[in-house]
Amino acid sequence: MTTPVVEVTESAAALDVVAGVDTHADSHHVAVLDMAGRKLGDRQIPTTTAGYESLRSYLESFGHVRLVGIEGTSSYGAGLARYLRSHHVDIREIIRPRRSQRRRGKSDPIDAYAAAQQALAEPESLPQAKTGDGIVEQIRVLLTVRRSAVKARVAVVRQIKSLLVTASEAIKTQWDRSSEHQAIAKLAATRPGAPTASVDAATGHALRRLARRHRYLTGEIEELDEDLRELVATAAPAMIATKGYGVIATATLLVTAGSNPERLRSEASFAALCGASPIPASSGKTHRFRLNRGGDRQANWALHQIALVRLSSDQRTKQYSARLRANGKSTKDVLRCLKRAIAREAFHLLVHPAPVLATDDLRDLRHRRGVTLVRAAKSIGAEPSRLSELERGRRPNAELATAYRAWLTAA
Repeated sequence: MTTPVVEVTESAAALDVVAGVDTHADSHHVAVLDMAGRKLGDRQIPTTTAGYESLRSYLESFGHVRLVGIEGTSSYGAGLARYLRSHHVDIREIIRPRRSQRRRGKSDPIDAYAAAQQALAEPESLPQAKTGDGIVEQIRVLLTVRRSAVKARVAVVRQIKSLLVTASEAIKTQWDRSSEHQAIAKLAATRPGAPTASVDAATGHALRRLARRHRYLTGEIEELDEDLRELVATAAPAMIATKGYGVIATATLLVTAGSNPERLRSEASFAALCGASPIPASSGKTHRFRLNRGGDRQANWALHQIALVRLSSDQRTKQYSARLRANGKSTKDVLRCLKRAIAREAFHLLVHPAPVLATDDLRDLRHRRGVTLVRAAKSIGAEPSRLSELERGRRPNAELATAYRAWLTAA
C-alpha cells in the first residue's frame, strides 16, 4: 500500500523531511513527513542493496532528509542503518511502542508513520543507533558463539550427572569420588563396548559421547577466549588493564556500548543502559529508590562479576564495602552501590580512555636486575605466573604493572 503524496507549497529542494521505517526480514516500509507533521507518502521496499538505494532516492525526492527513525537497527534494520550511515544520513533508533499505545491499530504503514512522528517529535531524546561495524562487531559475533558453547557445555555436564544418578551401581561407584574434571576426562577415554549389548553398555556409551562433546566444547571455548583476548586488548586497552575487568566482562561492556560509545550522553545514561541506575520510588513522606530491573542484563552481569572480583581482591573496594555496611547496608545493597560506581568508571574507560603504560620492557628490566620471576613475585606479593602474563602482555593490569616497574627500577 502506498499513500499518495500530499501537495505542498514549498519546492522539493527547499523542503526538510523526516522519515520512519518499520523493519522486517524481507521488506521495510518507509513513511515520510514534512516538518509540520504532514504525511507526504509511504512505500514498501525490499531488504536488498537495490531496495536501500530506492528508499534513499524516494526520500530525497521530497527534499532534504533531516532525520530517519528506524526500528530495530541492531536486528532487521541493521543493513539499512549501515547503508544510510555510509551516505551520511542522520539516523535514530525508534523505541517500539507498547501494545497499549497502539490505539489506531497496527499495520506496516501505521507503524512507519508512528516511527516518523516519533523522530519528528523527539529527535534529541531518541538514542543514536550503534554503527554495527569495526572491531566491536567482531567481538559481538564471537561472544555470541562463546555464550552458546558455554550454555551447551553446561547442558552436557547436567546430562552426565543425570545419567550417573540413574545408572547401575557398577557404573555409579566408578565415579563417586572423582571430581567433575577427572570424571569427564576418564569417561572420554572409556571403552564400554557396543551400545546394543546391555543397559550398562548403552549407558557407558552415552556417557563417553557426552564427555567427548564436553571436551570438544571446552576446546572451542578456549580458542574463542584467545581470539577475544586479542580483540579486546586492541579495542579497549585501558579497560582490560584496569583491575577486575576480565576479557569476557570487558567484551560484554564493549558490545553494550557499541562501536560508537560517544553516542552515550553521560555516565548516568550508560548506568541506565546496564540496568545499574537506581529508580526513584518516592511517594509522600517516603523517599526511596528501587532496583532497576531493565537495561542490558548481560552488561549488568559483567558489572556484577567485576564487583565480586574487587570485593575479594581490591583493598579500596573492601574499605568502601565496610563503610556501607557500617551504615546499615546489606550485601545486596553493597553490590548495587558497587555496580553503579563501576558503571561510572566503565563509561569513562570507554569514552575517555587514558593512555596505557607499555609493559613490553618489564622482562628486560628484570633481566638487567638479575632476578627471577619467583623472587620478583615474592617481593611485590604476586604470583609468578601472573607476572609472566603481565610481561608477555597477555593479562594487562595497570596497578600491578606500576608496582612491578617501581620495584624493578628502585635503587
